[in-house]
Amino acid sequence: MIGHVLTSSKDKEKTSFKTDVATERPLRSIAKSISWRIIGTMDTILISWIITGKLDLAFSIGSIELVTKMILYFFHERLWNAIKWGR
Repeated sequence: MIGHVLTSSKDKEKTSFKTDVATERPLRSIAKSISWRIIGTMDTILISWIITGKLDLAFSIGSIELVTKMILYFFHERLWNAIKWGR
């Protein structure tokens, strides 16, 4: 089933910025990045706490990681929306 979804395409049309914006708006990418970062940051805080043994340091690491990775994910997501492969 997953293979069928990945390999089948609706129409062999070219992807453009207009098509991209119509299929997934930047606001959706922002919402996805926020929800994913909540999970990822909790994981980073937990791992940092286990390694350092200091909860305040773990939260510091997690807060920096939250911002930087959310920005990186947004641009990563937008770039992937411009790639035709797998559609």
